[in-house]
Amino acid sequence: MAKGNLRGVCPAKKKDGTVYYRSSITHRNKHISLGSYDSPFDAHQAYWEAAILLTKKDMTLADYNEDRILDYRKWVILINFRDNDLYITAPVYLRPNYFEYHLGVGNVLKFSTDDLFYYSKKQIMQRGRHFFVADYGMQVNILNRYGIKNYAVEGRDFIFKNGDNLDFRYDNIKIINSYHGVTSKMTKKGMRYTARIHIIGNYTIGRYSSEAEAAIAYNKAIDILRSHGVKKKFAPNYLVDIPASEYARIYSEVQVAKKITDFRPQ
Repeated sequence: MAKGNLRGVCPAKKKDGTVYYRSSITHRNKHISLGSYDSPFDAHQAYWEAAILLTKKDMTLADYNEDRILDYRKWVILINFRDNDLYITAPVYLRPNYFEYHLGVGNVLKFSTDDLFYYSKKQIMQRGRHFFVADYGMQVNILNRYGIKNYAVEGRDFIFKNGDNLDFRYDNIKIINSYHGVTSKMTKKGMRYTARIHIIGNYTIGRYSSEAEAAIAYNKAIDILRSHGVKKKFAPNYLVDIPASEYARIYSEVQVAKKITDFRPQ
């Protein structure tokens, strides 16, 4: 039902009886909600703005400004529907071989096409330089999809190959360090892995020739510290690709620094 002759406008009431106006448009047999407005004229303006976006190819994301009645996310959704014939409720715009997720003007994340199904149904939230989605009632850091732990530090544990830290395409992310307390460094003798643990400061557990050894040494240090009465909770490393017998062998043979074996809580 329209408000007078105002196309795309439908009045509605809040629980307290306040009247507001819903705006919507139908395009390619798809009914699209455009939002709610206090004025029927604002709702009607939203309808016409959407109609122009959906039919005029010369209107692009670059034409958005603060004077537009529709919000930026809705612009992205409508222009993507127009250009790619795919209606997605998230602010996604499809490009050849990847897609963009628009958090706001000039704040655009890039993802591999393989992730489209996942992110088309998610709202990405931002806190500082961290990006999250709600998954099973929890806030999940999107870096977890790439095998990057929450404690990981950009530049130390992982890098964006092209230098763009908003580009989350799989081939642009390189994991350097996969485990708690383990860092790597190229030396004249090849790659060396250092394991450290934070007790009341950072303690070096040892330096090792493989990442697995360093990760297991970290676990062994945890066990030693717990046996000495250290109450701090440490997150252990999980090495899913190593058979139990091989893990046990490395665990028994790997050396841990004397500062760890001698440590006692005050």
